[in-house]
Amino acid sequence: MYFEYGEKELIYLKQKDKRLAEVIDQVGMIERTVDDDLFSSVVHHIVGQQISTKAQATIWQRMKDYLGTVDADTILNAGVEHLQPLGISFRKAEYITDFAEKVKDGSFDIEGIWKKSDEEAIEELSSLKGIGVWTAEMILLFCMQRPNVLSFGDLAIQRGMRMIYHHRKIDRKLFEKYRRRLSPYCSVASLYFWAAAGGAVPGLKDHAPKSGADCKKKAGIR
Repeated sequence: MYFEYGEKELIYLKQKDKRLAEVIDQVGMIERTVDDDLFSSVVHHIVGQQISTKAQATIWQRMKDYLGTVDADTILNAGVEHLQPLGISFRKAEYITDFAEKVKDGSFDIEGIWKKSDEEAIEELSSLKGIGVWTAEMILLFCMQRPNVLSFGDLAIQRGMRMIYHHRKIDRKLFEKYRRRLSPYCSVASLYFWAAAGGAVPGLKDHAPKSGADCKKKAGIR
């Protein structure tokens, strides 16, 4: 399953933003995998924190193989002692089991999240152990498929914006300017900012100022 968008969103964004329109035309449609199971999505994101994408995929496959179904019951039956050997740190295993307990006892209303606004859903999700605002935003995007998510805390999005709009820095004020312009389809715009940051558009360069070390290296100073 991929993030759903189409001509309606693309036409809107291209009319609103000529530079983004050029990127959209060069990159074309983007297929980004989503997981519409909110419980497993939260667990998956906790597992993937501060490790490589490859390591996350390996550990996630081990979990699915071991648990069968990733839900509150299988997590609690396994417990921290059986989750750790799958390659999960003790702290992450605690976060995951704490989340499962909250879902099981009803203190975290996992079904109710779907009915909340973006802001309310982010607040609820980021109240969980191991889930910060950025992770909550990614869950809204790649599980709940909310259409208007643009994360200021995502460094790759900021890099993509610098490259497309030729800025040296994206501060909060500038970020909000683009958010307003691209709303209500910021999530689709995010896909193209990530694509630009990843080198999908030849010729685009990051306009961030070089660090002092970079400048010295360029000048031959050690």
